[in-house]
Amino acid sequence: MVVGAFPMAKLLYLGIRQVSKPLANRIKEAARRSEFFKTYICLPPAQLYHWVEMRTKMRIMGFRGTVIKPLNEEAAAELGAELLGEATIFIVGGGCLVLEYWRHQTQQRHKEEQQRAAWDAMRDEVGHLAQALEALQAQVQAAPPLGALEELRAQVQEVRAQLCPREPPSAPQAASASKE
Repeated sequence: MVVGAFPMAKLLYLGIRQVSKPLANRIKEAARRSEFFKTYICLPPAQLYHWVEMRTKMRIMGFRGTVIKPLNEEAAAELGAELLGEATIFIVGGGCLVLEYWRHQTQQRHKEEQQRAAWDAMRDEVGHLAQALEALQAQVQAAPPLGALEELRAQVQEVRAQLCPREPPSAPQAASASKE
């Protein structure tokens, strides 16, 4: 099941990325056109990103303490717009993951509630069966013991034997007796 779900997750991620790309492109265009957006939204993250990237590269190459020049405004605006577009795609993807996690947790909670309800129903049924068993056990204990029943049957047979003649009359005699 996991193997089948994995390609679906990739496909879902690709779909989300494709849907969020036009949104990111619109944000990039707005960043390029609007002076406020460019100055206050795009330039600071782009300059910070450039500074961190160049500083890391210089340290890797062994140059410590070198001064890093900031990007020109046009390059910084372009980099800032790209960063903003990628951040938009990342936020949309992350939001989808959070929503999927929340949906999964809700389903899990619902499943646990159903299991708890089934468990409670079984526990109630077992309680009812235990009460019925106790009632049946009380009836069995209240009934006369099996030996007493056997004695009563033996006595009934003795009484029948005494009341009924031992040899039944033959058929012709019984027919004449019934005509009289």
